Amino acid sequence: MRWEGNRESDNVEDRRDEGGGGGGFSFGGGSLGIGAIVIALVGGAVFGINPLTILSMLSGGGGPAPQVQQGPAHPPPANDQSAKFVSVVLADTEDVWTDVFKQGGATYHAPKLDLFRGAIRTGCGAGQSAMGPFYCPADQKVYIDLSFYDTLRSRLGAPGQFAQAYVIAHEVGHHVQDELGITRKVDAARSRMNEAQANAVSVRVELQADCYAGVWANHSQQSKHWLDPGDIESAMNAAAKIGDDTLQRSAGRAVVPESFTHGSSAQRQHWFQTGFDTGSVKACDTFSSKSL
Repeated sequence: MRWEGNRESDNVEDRRDEGGGGGGFSFGGGSLGIGAIVIALVGGAVFGINPLTILSMLSGGGGPAPQVQQGPAHPPPANDQSAKFVSVVLADTEDVWTDVFKQGGATYHAPKLDLFRGAIRTGCGAGQSAMGPFYCPADQKVYIDLSFYDTLRSRLGAPGQFAQAYVIAHEVGHHVQDELGITRKVDAARSRMNEAQANAVSVRVELQADCYAGVWANHSQQSKHWLDPGDIESAMNAAAKIGDDTLQRSAGRAVVPESFTHGSSAQRQHWFQTGFDTGSVKACDTFSSKSL
Protein backbone atom coordinates (compact mmCIF):
# COMPACT_ATOMS: atom_id res chain seq x y z
CA MET A 1 0.00 0.00 0.00
CA ARG A 2 1.65 3.20 -1.20
CA TRP A 3 0.35 5.64 1.38
CA GLU A 4 3.37 7.87 2.05
CA GLY A 5 3.08 11.47 0.89
CA ASN A 6 -0.72 11.58 0.93
CA ARG A 7 -2.81 14.07 2.88
CA GLU A 8 -3.06 13.58 6.63
CA SER A 9 -6.26 14.20 8.57
CA ASP A 10 -6.62 17.11 10.97
CA ASN A 11 -9.05 14.97 13.00
CA VAL A 12 -6.53 12.73 14.77
CA GLU A 13 -6.18 13.44 18.49
CA ASP A 14 -3.21 12.01 20.37
CA ARG A 15 -4.26 11.13 23.92
CA ARG A 16 -1.61 8.50 24.53
CA ASP A 17 -0.02 10.53 27.29
CA GLU A 18 -3.25 10.96 29.23
CA GLY A 19 -4.21 8.99 32.31
CA GLY A 20 -6.96 6.85 30.83
CA GLY A 21 -10.48 6.20 31.86
CA GLY A 22 -10.57 3.62 34.62
CA GLY A 23 -11.06 -0.10 34.60
CA GLY A 24 -13.87 -2.50 33.96
CA PHE A 25 -15.97 -3.16 30.90
CA SER A 26 -18.70 -0.60 31.60
CA PHE A 27 -19.07 0.16 27.94
CA GLY A 28 -22.67 1.09 27.20
CA GLY A 29 -24.21 3.62 24.87
CA GLY A 30 -24.05 1.45 21.76
CA SER A 31 -20.30 1.36 21.24
CA LEU A 32 -19.23 -0.90 18.41
CA GLY A 33 -15.78 -2.37 17.92
CA ILE A 34 -13.98 -4.72 15.60
CA GLY A 35 -12.01 -5.95 18.61
CA ALA A 36 -15.01 -6.85 20.76
CA ILE A 37 -14.90 -10.51 19.79
CA VAL A 38 -11.13 -10.54 20.25
CA ILE A 39 -11.27 -9.47 23.88
CA ALA A 40 -14.29 -11.64 24.61
CA LEU A 41 -12.75 -14.86 23.35
CA VAL A 42 -9.02 -14.30 23.65
CA GLY A 43 -8.83 -12.04 26.68
CA GLY A 44 -11.88 -13.20 28.62
CA ALA A 45 -9.93 -15.85 30.46
CA VAL A 46 -7.33 -13.31 31.56
CA PHE A 47 -9.92 -11.09 33.21
CA GLY A 48 -11.97 -13.97 34.59
CA ILE A 49 -15.14 -12.86 32.84
CA ASN A 50 -17.44 -15.05 30.77
CA PRO A 51 -16.77 -14.10 27.12
CA LEU A 52 -20.48 -14.11 26.29
CA THR A 53 -21.07 -11.70 29.16
CA ILE A 54 -18.46 -9.36 27.71
CA LEU A 55 -20.05 -9.63 24.27
CA SER A 56 -23.45 -8.81 25.68
CA MET A 57 -22.10 -5.77 27.48
CA LEU A 58 -20.20 -4.56 24.45
CA SER A 59 -23.00 -5.00 21.94
CA GLY A 60 -25.98 -3.91 24.01
CA GLY A 61 -27.22 -0.45 24.86
CA GLY A 62 -26.56 0.88 28.32
CA GLY A 63 -27.82 3.96 30.13
CA PRO A 64 -27.34 7.55 29.05
CA ALA A 65 -23.81 8.34 27.97
CA PRO A 66 -21.82 10.23 30.58
CA GLN A 67 -20.38 13.65 29.94
CA VAL A 68 -16.69 13.34 29.18
CA GLN A 69 -14.20 15.85 30.51
CA GLN A 70 -10.86 15.72 28.73
CA GLY A 71 -7.95 18.07 28.36
CA PRO A 72 -7.17 19.70 25.03
CA ALA A 73 -6.05 17.21 22.42
CA HIS A 74 -2.91 17.59 20.35
CA PRO A 75 -1.84 16.01 17.05
CA PRO A 76 0.58 13.09 17.05
CA PRO A 77 4.31 13.77 16.62
CA ALA A 78 5.38 14.38 13.05
CA ASN A 79 7.91 11.52 13.20
CA ASP A 80 5.43 8.89 14.43
CA GLN A 81 5.04 6.68 11.36
CA SER A 82 2.26 4.52 12.79
CA ALA A 83 0.18 7.55 13.71
CA LYS A 84 0.96 9.11 10.33
CA PHE A 85 -0.37 5.99 8.60
CA VAL A 86 -3.60 6.13 10.58
CA SER A 87 -3.93 9.83 9.79
CA VAL A 88 -3.47 9.24 6.05
CA VAL A 89 -6.06 6.45 6.00
CA LEU A 90 -8.53 8.54 8.01
CA ALA A 91 -8.00 11.46 5.62
CA ASP A 92 -8.84 9.24 2.68
CA THR A 93 -12.03 8.01 4.34
CA GLU A 94 -12.94 11.68 4.76
CA ASP A 95 -12.38 12.34 1.07
CA VAL A 96 -14.28 9.28 -0.07
CA TRP A 97 -17.30 9.62 2.20
CA THR A 98 -17.56 13.38 1.65
CA ASP A 99 -17.82 12.70 -2.07
CA VAL A 100 -20.23 9.76 -1.68
CA PHE A 101 -22.54 11.78 0.57
CA LYS A 102 -22.35 14.78 -1.77
CA GLN A 103 -23.41 12.61 -4.70
CA GLY A 104 -26.41 11.58 -2.61
CA GLY A 105 -27.31 15.16 -1.79
CA ALA A 106 -26.11 14.98 1.82
CA THR A 107 -23.26 16.36 3.92
CA TYR A 108 -20.72 14.10 5.60
CA HIS A 109 -19.44 15.13 9.01
CA ALA A 110 -16.09 13.42 9.56
CA PRO A 111 -15.40 11.73 12.90
CA LYS A 112 -12.47 12.40 15.16
CA LEU A 113 -10.01 9.59 15.81
CA ASP A 114 -8.38 9.34 19.24
CA LEU A 115 -5.12 7.49 19.77
CA PHE A 116 -4.81 6.17 23.33
CA ARG A 117 -2.94 3.70 25.50
CA GLY A 118 -4.42 1.39 28.09
CA ALA A 119 -7.71 3.07 28.88
CA ILE A 120 -9.65 6.19 27.98
CA ARG A 121 -12.85 7.96 28.94
CA THR A 122 -15.32 8.19 26.07
CA GLY A 123 -18.86 9.35 25.53
CA CYS A 124 -19.86 5.68 25.76
CA GLY A 125 -18.07 4.94 29.05
CA ALA A 126 -14.65 3.58 29.94
CA GLY A 127 -12.80 2.20 26.96
CA GLN A 128 -9.84 -0.18 27.21
CA SER A 129 -7.14 -1.27 24.81
CA ALA A 130 -8.25 -4.88 25.26
CA MET A 131 -11.50 -4.04 23.48
CA GLY A 132 -9.63 -3.35 20.27
CA PRO A 133 -10.53 -0.38 18.06
CA PHE A 134 -14.08 0.88 18.48
CA TYR A 135 -16.46 3.64 17.47
CA CYS A 136 -18.54 5.57 19.99
CA PRO A 137 -21.68 7.16 18.51
CA ALA A 138 -22.22 9.30 21.61
CA ASP A 139 -19.17 11.44 20.84
CA GLN A 140 -18.75 10.40 17.19
CA LYS A 141 -15.17 9.28 17.63
CA VAL A 142 -13.10 6.30 16.58
CA TYR A 143 -10.73 5.05 19.29
CA ILE A 144 -7.63 2.94 18.72
CA ASP A 145 -4.65 1.78 20.71
CA LEU A 146 -2.03 1.16 18.03
CA SER A 147 -0.80 -1.92 19.90
CA PHE A 148 -3.87 -3.65 18.42
CA TYR A 149 -1.98 -3.84 15.14
CA ASP A 150 0.62 -6.02 16.86
CA THR A 151 -2.20 -8.30 18.02
CA LEU A 152 -3.70 -8.34 14.54
CA ARG A 153 -0.37 -9.36 13.01
CA SER A 154 1.19 -11.69 15.59
CA ARG A 155 -1.74 -13.25 17.45
CA LEU A 156 -4.49 -13.22 14.85
CA GLY A 157 -2.34 -13.88 11.80
CA ALA A 158 -3.47 -10.87 9.78
CA PRO A 159 -0.39 -8.90 8.68
CA GLY A 160 -0.22 -6.12 6.11
CA GLN A 161 -0.84 -2.40 6.07
CA PHE A 162 -4.10 -2.70 4.17
CA ALA A 163 -5.38 -5.06 6.83
CA GLN A 164 -4.70 -2.21 9.25
CA ALA A 165 -6.44 0.24 6.94
CA TYR A 166 -9.46 -2.08 6.79
CA VAL A 167 -9.73 -1.91 10.59
CA ILE A 168 -9.97 1.90 10.46
CA ALA A 169 -12.37 1.81 7.51
CA HIS A 170 -14.63 -0.62 9.38
CA GLU A 171 -14.88 1.70 12.38
CA VAL A 172 -15.50 4.67 10.11
CA GLY A 173 -18.21 2.50 8.57
CA HIS A 174 -19.97 2.59 11.93
CA HIS A 175 -19.75 6.38 11.81
CA VAL A 176 -21.34 6.31 8.37
CA GLN A 177 -24.17 4.26 9.88
CA ASP A 178 -24.53 6.94 12.54
CA GLU A 179 -24.56 9.69 9.93
CA LEU A 180 -27.30 7.86 8.00
CA GLY A 181 -29.46 7.41 11.10
CA ILE A 182 -29.04 3.63 11.08
CA THR A 183 -27.43 3.46 14.52
CA ARG A 184 -30.34 5.13 16.30
CA LYS A 185 -32.91 2.90 14.62
CA VAL A 186 -30.93 -0.24 15.41
CA ASP A 187 -30.37 0.71 19.05
CA ALA A 188 -34.08 1.41 19.49
CA ALA A 189 -35.03 -1.92 17.95
CA ARG A 190 -32.39 -3.88 19.84
CA SER A 191 -33.58 -2.57 23.19
CA ARG A 192 -36.86 -4.45 22.65
CA MET A 193 -35.23 -7.76 21.74
CA ASN A 194 -33.97 -10.77 23.64
CA GLU A 195 -30.26 -11.59 23.58
CA ALA A 196 -30.37 -13.93 20.59
CA GLN A 197 -32.39 -11.46 18.52
CA ALA A 198 -30.12 -8.57 19.51
CA ASN A 199 -27.05 -10.61 18.55
CA ALA A 200 -28.56 -11.32 15.13
CA VAL A 201 -29.11 -7.60 14.56
CA SER A 202 -25.57 -6.85 15.73
CA VAL A 203 -24.25 -9.21 13.08
CA ARG A 204 -26.07 -7.24 10.38
CA VAL A 205 -24.69 -3.98 11.80
CA GLU A 206 -21.13 -5.30 11.70
CA LEU A 207 -21.43 -6.83 8.25
CA GLN A 208 -22.75 -3.54 6.91
CA ALA A 209 -19.70 -1.78 8.38
CA ASP A 210 -17.53 -4.36 6.60
CA CYS A 211 -19.37 -3.60 3.37
CA TYR A 212 -18.88 0.13 3.87
CA ALA A 213 -15.17 -0.55 4.35
CA GLY A 214 -15.25 -2.26 0.96
CA VAL A 215 -17.05 0.72 -0.58
CA TRP A 216 -14.30 2.98 0.76
CA ALA A 217 -11.60 0.68 -0.66
CA ASN A 218 -13.29 0.76 -4.09
CA HIS A 219 -13.50 4.56 -4.30
CA SER A 220 -10.09 5.02 -2.70
CA GLN A 221 -8.38 2.80 -5.22
CA GLN A 222 -10.13 4.51 -8.12
CA SER A 223 -8.88 7.92 -7.01
CA LYS A 224 -5.39 7.06 -5.73
CA HIS A 225 -4.36 3.73 -7.29
CA TRP A 226 -2.33 3.15 -4.15
CA LEU A 227 -3.01 -0.54 -3.56
CA ASP A 228 -0.39 -3.15 -4.35
CA PRO A 229 -1.08 -6.73 -5.47
CA GLY A 230 -2.20 -8.68 -2.42
CA ASP A 231 -3.57 -5.70 -0.49
CA ILE A 232 -7.22 -6.64 -0.93
CA GLU A 233 -6.33 -10.21 -0.03
CA SER A 234 -4.75 -8.97 3.22
CA ALA A 235 -7.99 -7.19 4.13
CA MET A 236 -9.98 -10.31 3.27
CA ASN A 237 -7.63 -12.36 5.44
CA ALA A 238 -8.15 -9.92 8.34
CA ALA A 239 -11.91 -10.19 7.89
CA ALA A 240 -11.59 -13.98 8.06
CA LYS A 241 -9.36 -13.97 11.14
CA ILE A 242 -11.86 -11.91 13.15
CA GLY A 243 -14.94 -13.86 12.14
CA ASP A 244 -16.93 -15.12 15.13
CA ASP A 245 -16.59 -18.78 14.16
CA THR A 246 -12.83 -18.54 13.66
CA LEU A 247 -12.31 -16.77 16.97
CA GLN A 248 -14.47 -19.23 18.85
CA ARG A 249 -12.47 -22.14 17.40
CA SER A 250 -9.20 -20.36 18.20
CA ALA A 251 -10.34 -20.02 21.80
CA GLY A 252 -11.00 -23.77 21.97
CA ARG A 253 -14.75 -23.31 22.14
CA ALA A 254 -17.63 -24.78 20.23
CA VAL A 255 -18.98 -22.61 17.41
CA VAL A 256 -22.30 -21.17 18.58
CA PRO A 257 -23.96 -19.15 15.79
CA GLU A 258 -26.60 -17.79 18.19
CA SER A 259 -23.82 -16.01 20.08
CA PHE A 260 -22.35 -14.34 16.98
CA THR A 261 -22.29 -10.55 17.10
CA HIS A 262 -19.98 -9.77 14.16
CA GLY A 263 -20.63 -12.55 11.66
CA SER A 264 -18.73 -15.59 10.45
CA SER A 265 -15.47 -15.35 8.56
CA ALA A 266 -17.20 -16.16 5.28
CA GLN A 267 -19.87 -13.52 5.90
CA ARG A 268 -17.35 -10.82 6.76
CA GLN A 269 -15.35 -11.59 3.64
CA HIS A 270 -18.48 -11.66 1.50
CA TRP A 271 -19.73 -8.27 2.58
CA PHE A 272 -16.35 -6.56 2.33
CA GLN A 273 -16.02 -8.00 -1.17
CA THR A 274 -19.55 -6.84 -2.02
CA GLY A 275 -18.68 -3.28 -1.07
CA PHE A 276 -15.38 -3.41 -2.94
CA ASP A 277 -16.87 -4.92 -6.10
CA THR A 278 -19.83 -2.53 -6.32
CA GLY A 279 -18.64 0.67 -4.62
CA SER A 280 -22.29 1.15 -3.77
CA VAL A 281 -23.81 2.06 -0.42
CA LYS A 282 -27.12 0.60 -1.58
CA ALA A 283 -25.47 -2.78 -2.09
CA CYS A 284 -24.66 -2.83 1.64
CA ASP A 285 -28.24 -3.21 2.90
CA THR A 286 -27.57 -6.16 5.17
CA PHE A 287 -30.85 -5.56 7.00
CA SER A 288 -32.98 -6.40 3.97
CA SER A 289 -30.84 -9.29 2.79
CA LYS A 290 -32.42 -12.69 3.40
CA SER A 291 -29.07 -14.42 3.14
CA LEU A 292 -25.94 -13.10 4.84
